[in-house]
Amino acid sequence: MTMTDPLGDMLTRIRNGVSRRKSSVNTPASRLRARVLDVLQAEGYIRGYSEVSENGKTELQIELKYYEGASVIREIGRVSKPGRRVYVSVKSIPQVANGLGITILSTPKGVMADHQAREQNVGGEVLCSVF
Repeated sequence: MTMTDPLGDMLTRIRNGVSRRKSSVNTPASRLRARVLDVLQAEGYIRGYSEVSENGKTELQIELKYYEGASVIREIGRVSKPGRRVYVSVKSIPQVANGLGITILSTPKGVMADHQAREQNVGGEVLCSVF
């Protein structure tokens, strides 16, 4: 069975892991997923991630982050989907919860958070939003 939305699958695994209070979740590895996890780690939403090889397949083990018993990630969702891509210019990058959350974008300069895209004056595809 082929997966049509690998990034959406990873976000769902994170969402499910947070709801079940797991310490870590696994997802198949890819460069796009690793770049999104780099942004989540830099912004403080996850503790970190590492590559784990099982039965010849590489997976990413994501360590979820909790603060005083509550998850740091309250909401995480996919914006641009395979059936409907969402592209924005630098002037129309959406803010999540008045700037308390982040929007992750795929730009010509790489995958980055919304505030970095504004600093570098680039737009791109809106991958997901996190709060």
